[in-house]
Amino acid sequence: MKQFALAAILATVAATTVSAAEVASRKVTFPSNGETIVGTLYVPSDTAAETRRPGVIVAGAWTSIKEQMSGLYAKEMAERGFVALAFDYRGWGESSGTIRFKEDPATKTADIIAAADFLSTLSEVDPDAINGLGICASAGYMADAVSGNPRFRSLSLVAPWLHNKAIVEEVYGGAEGVAKLIAVSRSAERAEETGNPRMIIAASATDETSLMYQIPYYTEADRGLVPEYDNKFNLGSWEPWLTYDSVATGSRVDKPVLLVHSEAAAVPEGAHAFLGLLKVDATTRWFEGVNQFDFYDRQQHVDAAADAVAEHIERVLGRRSN
Repeated sequence: MKQFALAAILATVAATTVSAAEVASRKVTFPSNGETIVGTLYVPSDTAAETRRPGVIVAGAWTSIKEQMSGLYAKEMAERGFVALAFDYRGWGESSGTIRFKEDPATKTADIIAAADFLSTLSEVDPDAINGLGICASAGYMADAVSGNPRFRSLSLVAPWLHNKAIVEEVYGGAEGVAKLIAVSRSAERAEETGNPRMIIAASATDETSLMYQIPYYTEADRGLVPEYDNKFNLGSWEPWLTYDSVATGSRVDKPVLLVHSEAAAVPEGAHAFLGLLKVDATTRWFEGVNQFDFYDRQQHVDAAADAVAEHIERVLGRRSN
């Protein structure tokens, strides 16, 4: 792996040089494994009828929907000249799905692949210039979707949550804690089969039983606690989530990678382990003192990350020389 580490200040300076394009958005739908996925497509307003622009599929953090960080980044990418798609995974937000609010890496990866197939059919999009951008938990899903898939040209990861068995045990209470959560998951799966899905609140400032108790962004009405947010978590999520090795996806990635992160954000050790497995070129941007949630919506950091993604894609597509 060839790795380029660039100073955060360069990205911040670059952010001041970008002229944001006006953006139009529209609701779109597309199929994925028998379900209807609902998304928002962001297109530069000055896109002529005959123009085909590079496409970017943006997917966000666990439990999130398109009105949160994925939609913000999709709009930012459109302001930088790309056609960008944010969408609700099946079972979340406006998308259909008989199983609701389940954090299932396999189905979410399949939905990203379906999104790429859909994006390639649009008249505004160059089907040979589609790129993936995964944020937080979707970093692993996006890496899986991109790997071996000729639809994609590049992979960008912002504030990636990438874990393996060791990190899972460190975060979730050791081997015993993980085993207990998997037992809860299996019980919830059995209940779901009888028509009684088991849900908890995803984020709350007051409910200690919530998945993300007093966690920033998700519990703040002026940030992630938007009216559209489902704010639910299916307890059947635990087993697929805890047994998913997103670090290992690094060994399968076959597209040029950009990774934007901070040692002050979530599980940076997972990002380092992922980078260590890559067999392709990777560009890294490590920002000092930026926490996980600041990457989601704090404009200074979003701008810097989006600029880095745009530069990476342009370089991969041969539209930027350095």
